[in-house]
Amino acid sequence: MGKVATADALRFMTDCLKSVGAAAKAAQQQAELLIEADRVGHPSHGLNRLEFYVNDIISGACKPNNQPKILKESASTAWVDANNVLGATVSHFAMDIAINKAKQTGVGWVTVKGSNHNGMAGYWSKKAADQGLMGMAFTNTSPLLAPTRSKKSALGTNPLSVAAPGSDKETFYLDMATTAVAVGKIEMQMRKGETLPKGWAQDPDGKETQDAELAFKTGCLMPLGGGEDTSGYKGFGLAAMVELFCGISSGSNYGHKIRSWSHSGDGGPANLGHCFIAVDPENFAPGFGDRLTECMRHWRELEPADKSLPVLAPGDKEKKASQLTDSRGTVSYVKQQLDSSAALAKKLSVKPMEVVE
Repeated sequence: MGKVATADALRFMTDCLKSVGAAAKAAQQQAELLIEADRVGHPSHGLNRLEFYVNDIISGACKPNNQPKILKESASTAWVDANNVLGATVSHFAMDIAINKAKQTGVGWVTVKGSNHNGMAGYWSKKAADQGLMGMAFTNTSPLLAPTRSKKSALGTNPLSVAAPGSDKETFYLDMATTAVAVGKIEMQMRKGETLPKGWAQDPDGKETQDAELAFKTGCLMPLGGGEDTSGYKGFGLAAMVELFCGISSGSNYGHKIRSWSHSGDGGPANLGHCFIAVDPENFAPGFGDRLTECMRHWRELEPADKSLPVLAPGDKEKKASQLTDSRGTVSYVKQQLDSSAALAKKLSVKPMEVVE
């Protein structure tokens, strides 16, 4: 492991995206999305993803300086064409629309087509929560999920997220894949040279595997819940629901029609779908924030099954990680990430990150 100043990691990621043609604002927004994942303890969606975005731009699969546009809208809804921009660009655009509509009508619901990977789903839900709203974000991804009774992948990790503001600076924050884990966690196990925990992925014969390299090559993650006997069909159902909100509602690619995503960047436009929802809780019973805070604090006070592991409310893990990151002023990366980042810096002729310890 090596530590890099958080500001330097952000600078490096921004510089890499700018070096391949992204305008300053687009590069900055995408880099801020990535560094936030590293900051809150989700390295699978941080620096780990940078080279994918870079190569999509180099290959022409992504057009970072296009402009997203509204295709259709009503008082509470909108349909947006991302026009193949970076995921962060259109996600800011679309969630801002949802937020503005929620403030005017109580609810904003926006679907997006023609997009690219937009990182950590919780980042977009929290954008609404920071405005005093309940936020929800969904996105479809490359087919990776193998439903129960199938050897082949049918849907992506299809993450969903919900964030909501409580009183006294509490925030409910849920961000989860509908597979057992996100594919980025498979990649992180590969980078660290470690095996997978049980229940994460399948081999080519549809059997569970703990071999990270084989799992990544096979491209079949287990649904949330695992196999059929442990309710994996519920995870498959949730992934299908996300597809309903995203690809099917927006007219983007969906499920088996989505390209695979790799470092090569030669798979053509992704045409991913997103869904962003903002809801004003003031339209319902008064005291929303107080009840949410009371509920979260009650959960934390429950007696733990393992006294060394406290009961956590949704968002506690990320809050603790971000506080630690901010106090140190650094983010940590495994050696393989540092080596590959140094190689990328040389390839793009940008200043590499400086490892401070």
